[in-house]
Amino acid sequence: MKTILPAILALGTALSAATPALAVQDVDTVKLGVLNCTVEGGTGWVFGSSKDLACTYAPADGSAEEVYVGTINKFGIDVGVTGKALMSWAVVAPADSAYASGQLAGDYVGASAEATFAAGLGANVLVGNSDSSIALQPVSIQAQEGVNVAAGIAELKLVGVQG
Repeated sequence: MKTILPAILALGTALSAATPALAVQDVDTVKLGVLNCTVEGGTGWVFGSSKDLACTYAPADGSAEEVYVGTINKFGIDVGVTGKALMSWAVVAPADSAYASGQLAGDYVGASAEATFAAGLGANVLVGNSDSSIALQPVSIQAQEGVNVAAGIAELKLVGVQG
C-alpha cells in the first residue's frame, strides 16, 4: 500500500498537468462517438511497454459501428504485469468537422498514467491523428488487474478492420 499511494498521486499529477496542454483552446467541439477498447495484458519493462488492443467505435449519430485493431505503446516509467484492461474514450473533433467512416485509423499521442495493485486505475489523454484534428478523451478510467505503476507518454496506433 505504501508504494501504491505515491503512484496514485503521480497519476493525478500527470493527468492534471497534461490535460490543459492537450485541450483544444477557443474551438467549439462536438462528441462524434465513443471508442471502447480491450487491451491485452502484458509486462512493463521499466522504460515502456507495447500492448495489442481491439476496439469498437460507436458513432453518436447511431450509424454502423466500426472495428479497429492496433497497439498502445507507453514510453516512460512502466513497471509490472497487468491482465486485460478495458478503456473508453470520447471521440471529439472541432464542431465544423465532418466525420468519414474509418477516419479513426492513424496515430495518436498523449499523457498516460496508471497505478494497479490487484485492481487498479489509469487514464490516457490522446490527441489527434495526423490526418485530422480528432482527439480521444477518457470517458472512464481504465479498469485492469495486476501489479503495475506507469507514467509517461502513450502512443496509440489504430488500423480499421473491414467488416
